[in-house]
Amino acid sequence: MTGFNLALNDDQIAVRDWLHGFARDVIRPAAAEWDEREETPWPILQEASKVGIYSLDFFAQQQFDPTGLGIPIAMEELFWGDAGIGLAIVGSALAAAGVVANGTPEQVGTWAPEMFGTPGDVKLAAFCSSEPDAGSDVAAMRTRAVWDEAAGEWVINGTKTWATNGGIANVHVVVASVDPELGARGQASFIIPPGTPGLSQGQKFKKHGIRASHTAEVVLDNVRIPGDCLLGGKDALDNRLARARERAAAVARGERVEQVKNAAMATFEASRPAVGAQAIGLARAAYEESLEYAKTREQFGRPIIDNQGIAFTIADMRTRIDAARLLVWRASWMAANGQPFTAAEGSMSKLYAGETAKWVTSQAIQIFGGNGFTREYPVERMHRDSAIYTIFEGTSEIQRLVIARTLSGMPIR
Repeated sequence: MTGFNLALNDDQIAVRDWLHGFARDVIRPAAAEWDEREETPWPILQEASKVGIYSLDFFAQQQFDPTGLGIPIAMEELFWGDAGIGLAIVGSALAAAGVVANGTPEQVGTWAPEMFGTPGDVKLAAFCSSEPDAGSDVAAMRTRAVWDEAAGEWVINGTKTWATNGGIANVHVVVASVDPELGARGQASFIIPPGTPGLSQGQKFKKHGIRASHTAEVVLDNVRIPGDCLLGGKDALDNRLARARERAAAVARGERVEQVKNAAMATFEASRPAVGAQAIGLARAAYEESLEYAKTREQFGRPIIDNQGIAFTIADMRTRIDAARLLVWRASWMAANGQPFTAAEGSMSKLYAGETAKWVTSQAIQIFGGNGFTREYPVERMHRDSAIYTIFEGTSEIQRLVIARTLSGMPIR
């Protein structure tokens, strides 16, 4: 086990500085344009692919950092550049995480490279879990996968929503119910290969923030996929469903049983500290803009940071950002070193970092005053972008529920 250490090693420092340079020189100058266009920033993705950032190898190298800090360092720097473009760059990694969390080594080797493509042929991937009536309530999922034994195929029907890269992706990873009676425990993840008939893009959402990231519905109408597109394989699924049925029967008898994780939650659990790191990058950007503005903006003949009301807010901004980073790094280190989240440390990190980003960007608007309310200054965009971090991949309320359930062992609702 790698010891927890706040001092970055030489390789981590080099990656951090490289990413910071890319964020400063490539992402930031393009941020306002792609926010206004509300389109996938293909030129930025291509540039990121050329230099090796948008690639399976890059994300895999960071994921396999034994300290666990590779991914959070990368996320913080990219999202310091811009949250919308940052999400366009890392969105495919969530789908890849779904394959890694639930798939066989053969499936990972086959499909993960297809999610990024090459510098000359950039591709995207989408992870599709949420539905119009099943967001936080994962057990309410209606998308259904039925096994056609004669054809050796799965048949999937349903509608997914809030899918990053949904409909424009080369590869879609779809979570569907195979046994509705088991609720969330009766779900599995499936690969939808490129060009599969029956999959189409539904509504593309016009969003409040992160507008450079494509978000849309995905419609699945009698989508047929080969049996080997079930992540983990059918034998593993059958065994898991059998255990889930035994658990349901035991619960009905009043017995205490071990919880069984479902496919969507396995993906989100792995990604929550990374999402927290994204929020930290965004918050840090707003803090740095606010500090510089407060030192140069004069009112009543002196810089506004000379006023305690401003200075104390700046101090609180930095303190909360650093505290959030510590929670994210702790959770990331624990995950990399096989330490169980006995106090829901992953949810803690995402909760606090998301709330911090929202608070810091709100205070940034206040420090900038009327200027902060205009699109002439980046804190306006950062404030809009921050709102998503208390909503997606588990709302702040859901994170608190997970934490409270973990601490108490009680089925809090």
